[in-house]
Amino acid sequence: MADLPNAAAAGEFRVGGDIPVHRLGFGAMRITGKGIWGEPADPAGARATLRALPGLGVNLIDTADSYGPYVSEDLIRELLHPYAGMLVATKGGLTRHGPDIWLPLGRPEYLRQCVLMSLRRLGVERIDLWQLHRIDPKVPREEQFEAIAAMRKEGLIRHVGLSEVGIEEIEAARRHFPVATVQNLYNLANRKSEAVLAYCEAQGIGFIPWYPLAAGELAAPDSALSRVAQRLGASNGQVALAWLLKRSPAMLPIPGTSRAEHLRENVAAAELALSEEDYRALEAAAR
Repeated sequence: MADLPNAAAAGEFRVGGDIPVHRLGFGAMRITGKGIWGEPADPAGARATLRALPGLGVNLIDTADSYGPYVSEDLIRELLHPYAGMLVATKGGLTRHGPDIWLPLGRPEYLRQCVLMSLRRLGVERIDLWQLHRIDPKVPREEQFEAIAAMRKEGLIRHVGLSEVGIEEIEAARRHFPVATVQNLYNLANRKSEAVLAYCEAQGIGFIPWYPLAAGELAAPDSALSRVAQRLGASNGQVALAWLLKRSPAMLPIPGTSRAEHLRENVAAAELALSEEDYRALEAAAR
């Protein structure tokens, strides 16, 4: 049997300064049903994917109470508890009313409920990385931040992350608690969070790009991405991930899948070395 790829090849980042993880993680959104709603279409495949993570060196898992809802957290506990050597990060602050429907709810009592229920579902006494899925625009953000700071002081949360935020919002949150990670939309084709990435890198904050495999028109035949992939004998997705890992030492991509075969392909990107020439060609095409 050929040697399995290992996420350790992506290098290490210390979340919050004290939790070492391999920089290529796993996003656990796709182990649910269509529209991120209900049970996975292939339950055995989803379970096999989770079961494969430790053997591939993946020790950063990103989930949320809203994935399913609850389905992702439940499966993670079933297959991976007690998470030896793993950081299982989860998120709260969104409500689900049906497939592909996501509504923020940032009232302090609801955020506390999110944390307490995630603790129960994951089977832990403290969540090592809990992320506010969205800042609710209908609730004063200071109230949301104060509630999170209180739960951190209480010992329910070890580190705090934010999702889909700008620099000003990160700095506002940091007046209440240290921000360990930021999770924003970012990929080769969507670079709107460049300033946030630069800020995170300078401040030692992990940057978790969601939708990391998207490449848009850059994935077209005879594009720069396709040419690099062909030359390296890799897939477009692997090259997109390798580009992210080379882009910044603070970058923590979390590609998701519900198929073990696709998981192995994603993890193999950690071992894909882009030359400076290839990197510059992709950078030029993206810009």
